[in-house]
Amino acid sequence: MGEDVSRQQFTGADRVRFRSQVSRGTEAIARMLAGGLFTDHGQPPEPLLGMEVELNLIDAAANPSMANAEVLEVIADPMYQTELGQFNIEINVSPRPFVGGDTVSLEQGLRSSLNRADAAAKTTGNHLVMVGMLPTLRAEHFAHHWISANPRYDLLNEQIFAARGEDLELDITGVPLTESGPADRLRTTTDSILPEAACTSLQLHLRVAPEDFAAHWNAAQAISGVQVAIAGNSPFLDGKALWHETRIPVFEQATDTRPLELKNQGVRPRVWFGERWINTIFDLFEENIRYFPALLPVSTEVDPLAVLDDGAIPTLDELRLHNGTVYRWNRPVYDVVDGQAHLRVENRVLPAGPTVVDVMANAAFYYGVVRGLVESDRPIWSRMSFDAARENLSAGAHWGMNAQLYWPDVGWVHPDELVLRRLLPLAERGLDAFGVSEKAKSRYLGIIHGRCVTKQTGSVWQRKAVAAREAAGEGRAEALRGMLADYVALMHEGEPVHNWPLP
Repeated sequence: MGEDVSRQQFTGADRVRFRSQVSRGTEAIARMLAGGLFTDHGQPPEPLLGMEVELNLIDAAANPSMANAEVLEVIADPMYQTELGQFNIEINVSPRPFVGGDTVSLEQGLRSSLNRADAAAKTTGNHLVMVGMLPTLRAEHFAHHWISANPRYDLLNEQIFAARGEDLELDITGVPLTESGPADRLRTTTDSILPEAACTSLQLHLRVAPEDFAAHWNAAQAISGVQVAIAGNSPFLDGKALWHETRIPVFEQATDTRPLELKNQGVRPRVWFGERWINTIFDLFEENIRYFPALLPVSTEVDPLAVLDDGAIPTLDELRLHNGTVYRWNRPVYDVVDGQAHLRVENRVLPAGPTVVDVMANAAFYYGVVRGLVESDRPIWSRMSFDAARENLSAGAHWGMNAQLYWPDVGWVHPDELVLRRLLPLAERGLDAFGVSEKAKSRYLGIIHGRCVTKQTGSVWQRKAVAAREAAGEGRAEALRGMLADYVALMHEGEPVHNWPLP
């Protein structure tokens, strides 16, 4: 959510004032767009790569470790921050130029930083794991007392349950672990939003000129299903083999403020893909205020329109806080740096891991394909229905490389074939347009190529490794712990996941 929030109770007057402030912030965005008041107006900004990577903590037995406060204290690096669950931390990678050889230097810097952090964590008996969903997490780890100590997390939990009025239910039917085996089903209830903390992601930021925002957001939406299909890394939760990218349904269900009756009425979910292609970023902020009540109605005394009238740029604190509690898979971001406003697309569909080089490959593929689609002669969103893009996300998350995705001029196609035939050449052109070096382009897109040829994602490797251990006589819990120990060792070796051997 950004800033710490300390208010523990909200009145009706708080909500009315917050709604008014968000509305005036939305009007300020419209005026700034019309008046060319964004720093990047009329010219594309310098390409910058920014990312956030969420991490899990485990103990020596590969079980979740509720020790983020202790681990952050020994890491002692402002790049690392707390997250919702006590078994989570996050690294925020400062934006860097996405040109020349800087992409490879970012990989080297990220690996060094994570190695230093893990070495510090080991002094407390803990280890960092970069994975989309920690395989050894169980329902017992979702108890309310495991929420991190920062008051904003407990307040968010309180407000979501106040809006919902009943416990949260997770209900997910998985993909069979073997061809002849049954499908597992996870069905459990919880009195906290901690299942959200199970969803550890890679979040990619791309700064864009305001007039180009809609094209970049539409392109990001169009490829979301492909992204999760070829990068799945979240197949297990509470001992069950679920989707290839289980983060998607878990996150949707864990932050759902709607009881069944509101779902039946068609009320929009808080975790939202959206329902249409857009023409401007204003469309998204307008939807946020139109459809979603405030979760954290904390207001300032600053009138953003008055700030504009005085010739300054407003920070739009209420709009940004509200925007941070509408969980779009591709989120619009308004930010102010040194008194100048800019816009970013935040891509949130990808899981963390398995390795640093896999993370970088996923980032390069995303940035390259988005740029390629934006610069195409005929926009993809003029040839593909929004419903098809939304269904692709669900299919890609559920079935991974075995999904059937829809793509214009191709029809129904498996993700690996679509990437190899269409999207890798597009990504290459997009990275060329960014000015990415041949070395970086070959390194990262080569990994995506290898992943599609072998059809081995992090999720596929985890599932095969557990199936092999169970075939050798291990029970599910023992197989998950053993697989995770092997995963961590291979993560540190650093070979991309499509080259990982099975036990």
